[in-house]
Amino acid sequence: MRLHKDWSIPAITAGFVAVLVSYSGPLAIFFQAAQSAEISTAMMTSWVWAISIGAAVSGIALSLWLKVPVVTAWSAPGTALLVTLFPGLSLNEAVGAYLTAAAVIFVIGITGSFDRIIQAIPPGIASAMMAGILFQFGVGVFVSLESVPALAIGMILAYLVFKRLTPRYSLVLLLVVGVVLAVVLEGASLKGVSVQLAQPAFIRPEWTWNATLSLAIPLVLVSLTGQFLPGMAIMRSSGYNTPARPIVIVTSLTSFVTAFFGGITTVIAAITAAICTSKEAHEDPDKRYVAGVANGVFYLIGGTFAGTIVLLFTSLPGEFVAVLAGLALIGAITSNVSAFAAQKGHLEASVITFIATASGISFLGLGSAFWGVVVGALAYNTLHRRFVPSREAKQASGDIR
Repeated sequence: MRLHKDWSIPAITAGFVAVLVSYSGPLAIFFQAAQSAEISTAMMTSWVWAISIGAAVSGIALSLWLKVPVVTAWSAPGTALLVTLFPGLSLNEAVGAYLTAAAVIFVIGITGSFDRIIQAIPPGIASAMMAGILFQFGVGVFVSLESVPALAIGMILAYLVFKRLTPRYSLVLLLVVGVVLAVVLEGASLKGVSVQLAQPAFIRPEWTWNATLSLAIPLVLVSLTGQFLPGMAIMRSSGYNTPARPIVIVTSLTSFVTAFFGGITTVIAAITAAICTSKEAHEDPDKRYVAGVANGVFYLIGGTFAGTIVLLFTSLPGEFVAVLAGLALIGAITSNVSAFAAQKGHLEASVITFIATASGISFLGLGSAFWGVVVGALAYNTLHRRFVPSREAKQASGDIR
């Protein structure tokens, strides 16, 4: 078997580090969503199991099939979107929205229309919506100063130091320092943390227009623009010209299954993908697929012991999770703000989208992400889009040659 011949310690290490980074940063956002939904520890364990297994199965299958390091994960911007909707949205409605989003993404994948759809979405509008969704997490870091000033300041300083000295491992180190600070400064106890196997819990889906418009459609948009687009760009910049179609299809099919257990949409990873596609994973690009397989194996282990992960996070102060999630998303906030600011041709519409989304409003039962896209699209078409008269209109006015 080729995998047996191609494995290497650097590739396996890269896969492990990518999983560790995901559990250190993006997973904190998931816990914030779970806290907003006010779900039980058992249900939270099912959520973590589902997103881990989804990333594991799709990543291993795609890496072995395509022989490239395909790193998959759960939709981080989609998870951030959840925080703004819970508890107004029920868990059953969320699962129904997950299934709807998976169906839409599957159709996009099977028809090969990914590139066309991405080109049809004004880049500034998409980036502004994502920046607006993530903005409140950044604000949450400094809001936490009111209740846990020592913990927040300590984690902020640690983030800056680690980001300067070792940016790749900054989130992992921040997690370790944050846990220590929470124990020392806030009296958090880790005595209740023990080895706990996951017990998945089936969730009956419920479809509503509110969930479809507020969660499913925005989830598709942020997954395409915030995960699949940069994820594919990272792969191609590393020399892998793998088509998006098989990746979109496999991840969407995986999402169908994991949705019933609370797992949000499975997507191609962006930030952690860079770890497994770089030269550090292996000098030979043809052997880096082992890093994608290793990444999936470590996700399998994480999913199996999801109960232990949940016990660790729930034993720490809620402010710790808020600060960790906010700091983990600073890079994503920066890149999206930079992206929409660079689109000078429709900057005003992008700013309107950002403000509307960041406002966190809920109008007519629909969330701010939906209204951000609607208002942004209206502003874009009104202020910036060039209308070219049709041939018939020119003939009617006599202005045709």
